[in-house]
Amino acid sequence: MTDKVKNYWHRYLGTLPADSASHQETCEAEAFGDEPSLANRLAAAIVSGLKTATCSALWEWEAANQPLPKTGKKFIVLDGQGEPVCVLETTEVFVIPFNEVDASFAFDEGAGDRSLEYWREAHWKFFSRTLPNIGKEPKQDMSLVCERFKVVYKES
Repeated sequence: MTDKVKNYWHRYLGTLPADSASHQETCEAEAFGDEPSLANRLAAAIVSGLKTATCSALWEWEAANQPLPKTGKKFIVLDGQGEPVCVLETTEVFVIPFNEVDASFAFDEGAGDRSLEYWREAHWKFFSRTLPNIGKEPKQDMSLVCERFKVVYKES
């Protein structure tokens, strides 16, 4: 974690009461998407409140040998240049097959016209680009880790 990101996290903690449990938490930081311009668009959508959900393939978590996110987890969103833009808190996590994602979740992801059809097309293209990096190909029934979140801190 860069000093810039650590300082951002400490500024967030400075807004909380001294006895807040968040002072004991660690925080991860990462950009959304797989390239800088997409990371910039997604970060802007999050900060504006348009995007309140995200998903990833369960295979990616397994390949990285990482535990799934949990409700209450804090996360610093980075833009395409690695600059922190906000702190998120995960409010819901569930695992569901790609072909069972519903219109409500697609809407909350905030992409395109926010329809399920757009979501399916855009995410199929995304997973077709990214999953081969871990030796996988997208499948209609592949398990997705779906998260809803809220912005808990952003600087003006």
